[in-house]
Amino acid sequence: MKHLLTITLFFLSLSSFAQKPCAYSVNVTDSIGNYKSTKEYLICEKNFGGTASYIFFSLALTDNLPTLNVQLIQKSKDFMKANCFDKNSKLFLQLNNGKIITLIHIDEENCGAMIRDDKNYDNRVITASFMFMKDSFEELKSSPISMMRIKYLTDTEDYVIKKEFTSELDNVVYQPENYFINTIRCVE
Repeated sequence: MKHLLTITLFFLSLSSFAQKPCAYSVNVTDSIGNYKSTKEYLICEKNFGGTASYIFFSLALTDNLPTLNVQLIQKSKDFMKANCFDKNSKLFLQLNNGKIITLIHIDEENCGAMIRDDKNYDNRVITASFMFMKDSFEELKSSPISMMRIKYLTDTEDYVIKKEFTSELDNVVYQPENYFINTIRCVE
């Protein structure tokens, strides 16, 4: 009986450390090539004084080239400045181990689109794709993220990456600090 209990506890502990399966929003292979992208994941959320902003990440693999897709959504009834991406834009990730990972924007100028919703809020949606530098995958697999800096065309913004938060948007618990540790294997 003691051995049965020990074996049961062993298998339960293994299952608690098992990785979650990869969740893709797109996974296509055709005559042109292959493309897969993980589902979007909320990394940052700010809500203050009637203005909200959200940053989502997804990882994509296009013909064996991994990229990070970033979507920024701003929502406000007041004026919102436009942050644009251009050929000089970069995304910097500071890891808990002190290293800084640089991702380079794919050379495509983009200032997003403005959409007015039924509650008279202006919503700006901007998307960008960033390429990983050589050898950055190993660092991202092993160390959580503590800070993120986005260099836009005319501005630079810093974001503190939380260990865990419950989103006001969808009431889901997110763990953005470990996003790459949990997800990068899905595009290798």
